[in-house]
Amino acid sequence: MGLVESWGGNAFGWFFAHLIEAPFNLVTALMNTSLWLAWVPHIQLSGKITDQAAAESLIRFIYYGASWELFFVFFFVYLVVTIIGLIRNSFMWRCVRVLEGIGNTIGRFAAWFGLLMVLQQILIIFMQRIFAVSEISLGLGMAMTHDVSWWAEELKLFNALIVCLCVSYTFVQGGHVRVDLVYSVVSFRAKRIIDMFGSIIFMIPAALLTFFYGWFFLWRTLVTPKLSASDTLKDLDKLLPKARALRWNVETIGFSPNGFNAYFLFKVLLVTFTILVLLQAIAFLYRSYLEMREGPMSEGRYLDKDSLGDPTAERVAEIH
Repeated sequence: MGLVESWGGNAFGWFFAHLIEAPFNLVTALMNTSLWLAWVPHIQLSGKITDQAAAESLIRFIYYGASWELFFVFFFVYLVVTIIGLIRNSFMWRCVRVLEGIGNTIGRFAAWFGLLMVLQQILIIFMQRIFAVSEISLGLGMAMTHDVSWWAEELKLFNALIVCLCVSYTFVQGGHVRVDLVYSVVSFRAKRIIDMFGSIIFMIPAALLTFFYGWFFLWRTLVTPKLSASDTLKDLDKLLPKARALRWNVETIGFSPNGFNAYFLFKVLLVTFTILVLLQAIAFLYRSYLEMREGPMSEGRYLDKDSLGDPTAERVAEIH
């Protein structure tokens, strides 16, 4: 639309120009998915992307993935949802339930990797110490055969899966460590205000900043030539020529000769982690506002918390 170029001489003009353009950009992206998703059928571990249209779409995807344009699209959607929620609190409660449900569902699934991690560690010790094997094959139908050290280092991935994918679930369940020096002695309304302040000032900005750099940190290990955060400050037309030399170059270098070599998955998890934190921050902001508005009787409404089945254990978990 060109508003940013014409209004961008000052901070207010730049902000409102981006915000006005956001719905137009959203509709344009949804109506022209091939411009930024044509690269999906060409995913591979290595090799040049010979289809020029696919290569250019990947450049657009990387560029817009952490751009101001995308930020203002989501910010516009967030404003619309929030305004509707302020008018109809029941709608905001549904948003809370959906966002917390996403965190709970992903977290409850990812928590099983803890059991898998323990079983694999037992298998590694058993096979290495008793049978003195140097390789282990695991899998159903198509087995994966790797050195014992590969399987041992892969345990780091399971640990990262639990940490990154269970972050929202743990927050909903009240499992994160907190130090309540002031919070525990203030009134119910003051607590909700502190929670809202924390979501807006700490959680959301930290998640956005981590995502912005984590996004390019991820793609720098997947393709060459490498794109960086500073490239979003350039004109997209200046980046599209890079599509001629664009090729897949997925990082498969391990920390040891026969060790785990899919460390790019950790960078995928970093981006996923920030998205989950951002969604949970919005859910927490909405819940805090609704509980402040409706009073102590609404505390914990629709909160899907797991039960340990033992009152004593649940009391200990609540204290810690």
